[in-house]
Amino acid sequence: MATLQLKDIHKSYYLGKEEFPVLKGIDLDFNLGEFVSILGESGGGKSTLMNIIGGLDREFQGEVQLKGKPIDHRNEKSLDRFRRETIGYIYQAYNLVNHLTVLDNVLISLDMTTLTKEQRVDRANHLLERVGLAEQAKKYPNQLSGGQKQRVAIARALASDPQIIIADEPTGALDSQNTAEVLDILNDIAKEGRLVITVTHSQAVADAGTRIVQLVDGKIDSDTSIRQPYPVTGDAERLTARKLPARVSYQTAFKHFKFTFGQNFLIMLGTAIGLFAVILFSGLGNGLSGYINEQITNVANPQVVSVSRHTRSTSNANKQQTQAESQRAAMGMGTTTAKPKTFSQTQISQIRQLKHVTKVEKSYSLTDVKIKHGKKSVTTSTASNWTSSATTSSIKVGHKPQAGEIVLDKTAVAKQLNKKDWKSLIGKTVTVSYSTANANNRPTKVTFKAKVAGIAESSTGAMSITAVNTNTLVKALNKANVSTKPAALAVSIDKLGSVNGVVKQINKLKNDGTKLYAATSITSLISTVQTYVHLASSILAAIAAISLIVSALMIIVTMYMSVSARTKEIGILRALGESKADIRRLFISESLIIGVLSAVLATVIALGLGALANTMLSKIASYAFIQITLGNIITTFVIAIVIALIAAYLPARHAASLNPIDALSAD
Repeated sequence: MATLQLKDIHKSYYLGKEEFPVLKGIDLDFNLGEFVSILGESGGGKSTLMNIIGGLDREFQGEVQLKGKPIDHRNEKSLDRFRRETIGYIYQAYNLVNHLTVLDNVLISLDMTTLTKEQRVDRANHLLERVGLAEQAKKYPNQLSGGQKQRVAIARALASDPQIIIADEPTGALDSQNTAEVLDILNDIAKEGRLVITVTHSQAVADAGTRIVQLVDGKIDSDTSIRQPYPVTGDAERLTARKLPARVSYQTAFKHFKFTFGQNFLIMLGTAIGLFAVILFSGLGNGLSGYINEQITNVANPQVVSVSRHTRSTSNANKQQTQAESQRAAMGMGTTTAKPKTFSQTQISQIRQLKHVTKVEKSYSLTDVKIKHGKKSVTTSTASNWTSSATTSSIKVGHKPQAGEIVLDKTAVAKQLNKKDWKSLIGKTVTVSYSTANANNRPTKVTFKAKVAGIAESSTGAMSITAVNTNTLVKALNKANVSTKPAALAVSIDKLGSVNGVVKQINKLKNDGTKLYAATSITSLISTVQTYVHLASSILAAIAAISLIVSALMIIVTMYMSVSARTKEIGILRALGESKADIRRLFISESLIIGVLSAVLATVIALGLGALANTMLSKIASYAFIQITLGNIITTFVIAIVIALIAAYLPARHAASLNPIDALSAD
């Protein structure tokens, strides 16, 4: 039984509806040990026949059998396996992959065998030694002569241990010496028990084999045996083929990436700029949110809710209040502000009994408070009693006020009383006084003495922190016959997560359908501020996204250019047995390499510039305004990978869809 059989092979090309027959009923048998030359003029159908034998051409009529079994040319995966396991190609134009070394060009076929890495390298080096190129293994194809390139192609063809070697004009570009050497190698290959089929228009080349098949005008004109085939001793154990492992595609992609690093670096840099902007703006958003959070929580405890009585303000009410104030001034009684609604003990108890509430404190707000020490005095716009809503972190010197004590604001009070040595006020006694209305709603002055327990400063400097011990203030109010019913309460919550729930509970309390209280928490303020910060960050990120879109387009263009420039390489890889999926993976891998390295570059730039910016901004405030988190970096890598995958999809799909025959004929 013949090793390879061609039965009634017909092949035509079409231009519109016009048919141009190329092969017109070819019947041929081939056996191992033969060196068969298919001889004919250009355009006679030799190359077409070679493509059919090698499993590259699927559009023909007839049947190709291997050891009596038909090869299914309609099944592309079956043809890929046929080329991996059975066929080795040698081309007139060498068809080496330029960005791979001589050794790597040979390893392409060996990567589709079950040999270990060490075995593959050993076999590749052995084959290069056999063709006289052992010392050229690390060179690239463009550093070799034509004869050397053809020997590399022969070594590659033999690498996977195929039974059939197809040589397309193997000596067409060689001088007489290299021609003779290549023909000797092909005879040696046939002696090993392989089938060698060479396509040529040279009679001298054809005479070097064991058999000549003359092809004229798409038909066999003669089939002549010029000497006996080489003896075949039996089925030798051959290498086992396998599908190309994914890691090989990644490695090949990285080798091409390194080979064209200059071009790829520019793409990476453009992509990295967009990714850098995303990281930096995200880090800036984190920093601003954290800074605002810190500043607010330094001033007030986020687990304390401020509660006041609910009031409805109307324009008529405001007019009536203004008229009343005018009448009091005309009568020489002075002006007073309208008394705010206060809390009764029952109402305080009602709030204290709510779930998650741990403590309810009365909160007093004082205005235009005069503080005197020695001969110096200062008037501060606001003061209050010390409650759980205040934070000890605002106290720069001393401690929070105990009975008979007060905390002074550093800028608004302490420095005004003693500019050079304001810390010396700690332990000193000051006189505190302010005007208000007594229980009879008549003007009165509240005056008391207090020892300075501490000096506080707002981290933002935007508000004054002067607070007196609550019991001390209440005693002074009682002495001046001023009501101690509070207009506000400081309600402590057991945990931060319960704050918003308690605020909602308080705001829902009603009496006969009328809302009783208005509760606010610093967490809602923080949430509002963070919403604005996130909005600003999102706008900045959207601007960065434009850069990312441009980067994606750059990668797409680069990949399409790469496909166009590497069309022949695609044909070579397909001829060696790589599948469409392997080709897709190759180009997607290269795009992913660009994407991931762009993200690495962007991260390094962002961390470096972020640290530099924080150093410069530390002169304004000792806070890291740019805080790049691990989540920001992971998000950036995800974005980079998504961009790379999207950018590579169409070019990779186009590369995989190329016809291997057309790809091999590309310049």
